Amino acid sequence: MRLVTYRTAETEPRLGLLHDGLVIDVEYLGDAIGHDLPSTMLDFIDLGPVALRFLKEAVAAATTADLIGTSLPEGNVNLLAPIPRPRKNIFGIGLNYTEHVAESARSLDTSNELPQQPVIFSKPPTAVVAWNDPIRHNAKVTQQLDWETELAVIIGSTARLVAEGDALDHVFGYTVINDVSARDCRRAGQWIVSKGQDSFAPMGPCIVTADEIGDPHNLNILTHVNGVEKQNSNTRFMLFNVPQLIADISSVMTLEPGDIIATGTPAGVGAGRDPQEFMWPGDVVECTVEGIGTLRNPIIAV
Repeated sequence: MRLVTYRTAETEPRLGLLHDGLVIDVEYLGDAIGHDLPSTMLDFIDLGPVALRFLKEAVAAATTADLIGTSLPEGNVNLLAPIPRPRKNIFGIGLNYTEHVAESARSLDTSNELPQQPVIFSKPPTAVVAWNDPIRHNAKVTQQLDWETELAVIIGSTARLVAEGDALDHVFGYTVINDVSARDCRRAGQWIVSKGQDSFAPMGPCIVTADEIGDPHNLNILTHVNGVEKQNSNTRFMLFNVPQLIADISSVMTLEPGDIIATGTPAGVGAGRDPQEFMWPGDVVECTVEGIGTLRNPIIAV
């Protein structure tokens, strides 16, 4: 299933299901067939597998009248980030593709040796914006605004000291994140100022549930800036795959429902190009992960 958070001029953010060009309101559909379903993404994730089962039953049992009465055409709603306000910082994974390690060593003074453990940083909830929301370029702060298309993992159940073999059982679904980075804002090796500024975590356009993705390690990743291809790779080239990341993080920090792991970006970032390229007001960046969709955001001056 493809789940979204949407809003209209008359509503607060609500949980929706993309279905044949419609956005079906999950709570209203549940009401129509006698199921109690929540109105927000985090509440839905909190319910665990039972919520997915109920929603599948609701869609299967719904009549045409039910669907018409509880849905809107996709073009008539505004899609927000699937989780507009995460409860905790997003877990970011740095240097998780071999060729990105090499380009970062050339241009960003990082080590050219492959990491022996996942490199973990974070992005605060205030960094999250939606599909088509602007990425803010503050010229007083950065002259090196860069793109990083990434597969993001949404945790579905509490994970603590999880074995790799059990890790995927804790995944609710997947989405797309652009790990926007101000390359000239690193401080003494710390990345949060570089990566955690307002609007530096565009997310969306939807969450695709784990059952629909199947193998998260064979998905094409693409980035275009102003229609020109910049990144073209596949998640099979991750140094640390999704189970390894969940096992590693959960060995020291409890992962909870709704937590987000951005799994790293492949080669092709602006800082790694010769000459270097960065995003400027007026540019449009598009981040695509196969099976999920494309995240589009314009760059504006602030």
